[in-house]
Amino acid sequence: MSKFHIAAVIPARLSSTRLSRKVLRNIAGRPMVEWVWRAAKASGLMDPVVVATDSEEVAAVCRARNIPVAMTSATCPSGSDRVREVARQIDADIYVNIQGDEPTLTPAFFPPLLALFDRPEVEVATLAVRCPPEEFADPNAVKVVTAQDGRALYFSRATVPFDRDGAGFTGYRKHLGIYAYRKAALERFASLPPSPLEKIERLEQLRLLENGIALYVAEAPADTIGVDTEADLERAEAALRGVELNP
Repeated sequence: MSKFHIAAVIPARLSSTRLSRKVLRNIAGRPMVEWVWRAAKASGLMDPVVVATDSEEVAAVCRARNIPVAMTSATCPSGSDRVREVARQIDADIYVNIQGDEPTLTPAFFPPLLALFDRPEVEVATLAVRCPPEEFADPNAVKVVTAQDGRALYFSRATVPFDRDGAGFTGYRKHLGIYAYRKAALERFASLPPSPLEKIERLEQLRLLENGIALYVAEAPADTIGVDTEADLERAEAALRGVELNP
């Protein structure tokens, strides 16, 4: 991947509907966003790795920990829009959008994601894992269906593909919300209006598919704990207690 200049952006807004101030919540002695930054930085594949925020409080916490910050507009409707704002401040070939509420990410998640760009047809890359059985019917566990070459065909909160004959299919794949974009694809994606399927499913990646932007899926090394609730926070605390990452 050395032939590309890759920048990583961690969108981090302070307001959150389900878990107040979650990016600054303490997990095993560190604010959540620091765990995410340390995992990305320790991969050694992306430079810079910056937190994108409109909050002076988030920025101050990051700066106190020597985490680079890019200030973005408070009117950004999504994390992708924050990444585009940063792309206009920091030049790179590829931008990685890393959610700030994924504290159990490790450096191992980034090589399979970025290796996809060795293929010139890949405009956008993301990750998936085998879906745990207890999450088959969970609408918060987004399912992805791909072609044989890894190109995404559809994402849904429904259980897809549908096991019509009740054969006991268990090969569902769960999407992990980490994206990497070539610069032109990021700019095009963020300039497009929300698409019909995106609005129905509340999944912004469907905007890519509906507009013919090729999105490819690599296998992640493990599942993650996305933090949206107090229970998620407790699970992340248990997973990260005693873990140390040194970028």
